[in-house]
Amino acid sequence: MFQIIGIVVLFATVFGSYIWSGGSMAPILHSLAYELTGILGAAIGATLIANDLHTLKSMGGGMGKVFSGPKWKASDYRDLLSLLFLLTKTMKSKGVIALESHIEKPHDSTIFNRYPKIMKDHFATDFICDTLRMMTMNLEDPHQVEDAMEKQLEKHHHEALHPAHALQSMSDALPALGIVVAVLGVIKTMGAITEPPEVLGGMIGGALVGTFLGVMLSYGLVGPFATRLSGIVEEEGAFYKIIQSVLVAHLHGNAAQISVEIGRGSVPSTMQPSFLEMEEALNTIPAEG
Repeated sequence: MFQIIGIVVLFATVFGSYIWSGGSMAPILHSLAYELTGILGAAIGATLIANDLHTLKSMGGGMGKVFSGPKWKASDYRDLLSLLFLLTKTMKSKGVIALESHIEKPHDSTIFNRYPKIMKDHFATDFICDTLRMMTMNLEDPHQVEDAMEKQLEKHHHEALHPAHALQSMSDALPALGIVVAVLGVIKTMGAITEPPEVLGGMIGGALVGTFLGVMLSYGLVGPFATRLSGIVEEEGAFYKIIQSVLVAHLHGNAAQISVEIGRGSVPSTMQPSFLEMEEALNTIPAEG
């Protein structure tokens, strides 16, 4: 919502102040299609050169996130903590044998199926199951498990940031590409140097539209999109850090509820459930048969 408001404010203030000062939109509108085609075409071409297919596909989804925001809501953090509570409680009270059926086939698990949104996130599900599987294979050193989880998180975070980096690279290139298009306009103007001054003025003004568009698109749209997408990736990454916090706390011998409380401390402040809210959520979980 704020992104749409921001775009409206951007265009209203930039073009509104220009018109208010007595500027005419005619030269801009006359050159807009040509200049925009050259700049955006060059930016898209450079992006295709610089990135692989997976990153290009992820950029489309990333643009959707810019407007929709992070996928995880406050209720999802409560659900994650509840899921981890059930898993660690089962492991502590019933042993690793009782846990194996849940982590080997999570889609058939009565525990995982209580939280379908989390189960649809392949990384979250695999991250939980792979870590618990290591524990069932007697890898019980908390420091080793934490180190292994940290490496997985770093890899996932690095890959998740690729679309934002690609957008930022496009943003960095747009001012220069605007100059390239403007220079071509100047070359065209020099080829018509015998034309009257009013004609040459219109041609030079049209050429400068390229520089204007390159700078505005870079710092007004694409750059802020990249910044917003990076922020969303960081916030979504916090969701997975909670998994690490809870499972490592469990390995240190804490009770399931204590491990969950340690994980609750890692929830972003705007999404963090209170102690009482979390206690109520855990108390309302049906007993696992």
